[in-house]
Amino acid sequence: MDKKSKLEEIKNKALADDKLPLRTKETNLVFGVGNPEAEILFIGEGPGYWENVKSEPFVGPAGRLLDKLLELINIKRQEVFITNVVMHRPPNNRDPLPQEIEAYRPYLDAIIETISPKIIVTLGRFSMAKFLPNAAISKVHGNPSLVKWGDDEITVVPMYHPAAALRSNEIMVKLREDFLKLPAILAGLNKAKEKEEKEEEKQMALF
Repeated sequence: MDKKSKLEEIKNKALADDKLPLRTKETNLVFGVGNPEAEILFIGEGPGYWENVKSEPFVGPAGRLLDKLLELINIKRQEVFITNVVMHRPPNNRDPLPQEIEAYRPYLDAIIETISPKIIVTLGRFSMAKFLPNAAISKVHGNPSLVKWGDDEITVVPMYHPAAALRSNEIMVKLREDFLKLPAILAGLNKAKEKEEKEEEKQMALF
């Protein structure tokens, strides 16, 4: 099964899951959107008003800022994949509760496993806490961390949520600076991967 089909299967399971705690008659599933073959996966917090209306993450004011930040580093929105730690809108846009995040975790984990991105960018403290539970975003934002994920390791780059940047010029500057680091981080990972593959080829040639 290809990645696109697998993601559709995961989405259908989430749609059918009537035990998800934020699911109501007024909320739509906001699963995720983007390229199944994405090198970069963005994980935010949860859907807001417009995300619930359109069933797509980051389509309101914070989403428009995210699009501009991607344009800044010459990446199209369609080239990445975007999702959240919870996939239904919390009441009154409140913070998601720990038990709610846990309820959606199997679906988010399945997305990560399917896409297998080179970089996960966490937007805000709730998605950061999934990978760096004891970190303070003010100290680690923009810095890549190699995090154990199952039997593998994955590069996680924590960043401020675009909604926070819309409320603070200081955070806006930091978020912009952090985005500008992404191309170099990705290039470094690709270069390391190429070196690893060449070393494997050399080893194979010995046999």
